[in-house]
Amino acid sequence: MSSVNEETEAASVEHQAAESPVESGASVDKIRDIIFGSQIKNYDARFTRLEQDLVRETAELKDLMRKRFESIESFFKAESEAMAARLRAEKEERAAHVAKVERETKEAHGGLASHVNHVEAAMNDGHSSLRQDLMTESRKLLEEIDQRYDSIRSLMDARVSELRNQKVDRSHMSDLFRVIAAHLDGKDQNAASE
Repeated sequence: MSSVNEETEAASVEHQAAESPVESGASVDKIRDIIFGSQIKNYDARFTRLEQDLVRETAELKDLMRKRFESIESFFKAESEAMAARLRAEKEERAAHVAKVERETKEAHGGLASHVNHVEAAMNDGHSSLRQDLMTESRKLLEEIDQRYDSIRSLMDARVSELRNQKVDRSHMSDLFRVIAAHLDGKDQNAASE
């Protein structure tokens, strides 16, 4: 029956729409209300509920996101403070270690400088005593060389004088050779005459 009512109303609406253009626009709205009225109200109610659900869920999501951001922010803040504390502790530890190494280096440098000075002094003492010993030995060697030179020189002088004494002078040699030659010449002549 509702379809008959709707058809009758639609026919009357069409009839009224044909009467005047202004009245026809109002009648179109009426027709629309009649045909789609209940559905539009249902859609409006649904859209209103959806909009309210969307607003509520958006508010809940905003609240949830705010809480999460706050928890992340507090986590990062706590971690950054802990890291800063660790960095400070490491920096202080390194500074103490560097100071200790510097102190040990200075002590080692001072000890090494003292040891080097001690060794240098010992070497200088050793060098001076070694130089003194070397000078003494070189004097002894020079004296010994002088003595040997003198003894060799005197020995050579004695040998030279001996050789001079034993040496036949040239004129004596030539005389001796003449006599021998004459003697040999005489023997040759005697041997030829015989």
